[in-house]
Amino acid sequence: MQSKIVLLPGDGIGPEVVHQAQRVLETIAKRFGHQLQFSEHLIGGIAIDATGDALPDATTVACKSADAILLGAVGGPKWDDPNAKTRPEAGLLKIRKELGLFANLRPIVTFDELLDSSPLKREIIEGTDILFYRELTGGLYFGPSGLEELADGQQRAFSTAVYTTSEVERIVRMAALAAQKRRNKLTMVDKANVLEASRLWRRVSARIMKEEFPSIEYDVVLVDSMAMHLLSRPTSFDVVVTSNMFGDILTDEASMLPGSLGMLPSASLGSDGPGLYEPIHGSAPDIAGKGIANPLATILASAMLLRHSLGLEAEAAAIESAVKAVLAAGHRTADLVRKGQPSLGTVAITEHVLAALSV
Repeated sequence: MQSKIVLLPGDGIGPEVVHQAQRVLETIAKRFGHQLQFSEHLIGGIAIDATGDALPDATTVACKSADAILLGAVGGPKWDDPNAKTRPEAGLLKIRKELGLFANLRPIVTFDELLDSSPLKREIIEGTDILFYRELTGGLYFGPSGLEELADGQQRAFSTAVYTTSEVERIVRMAALAAQKRRNKLTMVDKANVLEASRLWRRVSARIMKEEFPSIEYDVVLVDSMAMHLLSRPTSFDVVVTSNMFGDILTDEASMLPGSLGMLPSASLGSDGPGLYEPIHGSAPDIAGKGIANPLATILASAMLLRHSLGLEAEAAAIESAVKAVLAAGHRTADLVRKGQPSLGTVAITEHVLAALSV
């Protein structure tokens, strides 16, 4: 099998973790007899520096012709000026729109070997396996926004959450189909007691579930309650579907269940075309270039790439098993150990993953 994979290393630790994930993909391709063709392109702050654009046209063209895309991270203090013409994050929002990536999948899975790395009690988090479906191209991040100068000298800023029926339908359907393959349970998170956009989500979701997925156990939870439930009873949930901003916040909160942002991958998918895969952590400029970043989330994202875009389940499972074996052997990066304990760097822990793949 021959596939084209676009690498978008981006900023900060992005290049460090993406290049290690590439090594893992190359090893998997060799082991299973596939041909993977890699090309590297600009996005984010580094793209602004080189071209003045957070998502150059050449990057968009390459992504549209690829089978899958592996992204590192974007942003950093260098590009944080709120008055700048463009910001690194604009590249992320634009690539999602250009590729029609409306669904962001974020698995929140605890590893037995890392239960003590979480700030939460073992008995609360053990067995957690949640799959979030975050709507990715609507809501506050894409609705009308602006900044107005008022006559009295004040400024008024606004960002508007906008959703259509079809936008809600497609993400709920995708989440429900995933629930059918898991524990047959779906939770929809909204703020329907306050927000009109959430009331649309509630009406549309209820109709879709009643008419198309009546056998699925379906419930609705307000977002503020969900924030508490994630910390008190995370094992109660299976598949969770929610809007763009709520999904962004809740999954970052949920990252503390496995113990580190460095362990969580994500996939952004559309109705067709290439998917985009990335760790959910940011560019971590404070540790960029030090060789200590945890590449495991990006390596796990490469497993999701194999599964969802290339249809290579055995290959994806092999990567996931290798990561579990490395953790079981006691190998840890700095984010997974307590202060003063020994840890491995980015390359060293990848070497252990590669060794596990060769067993």
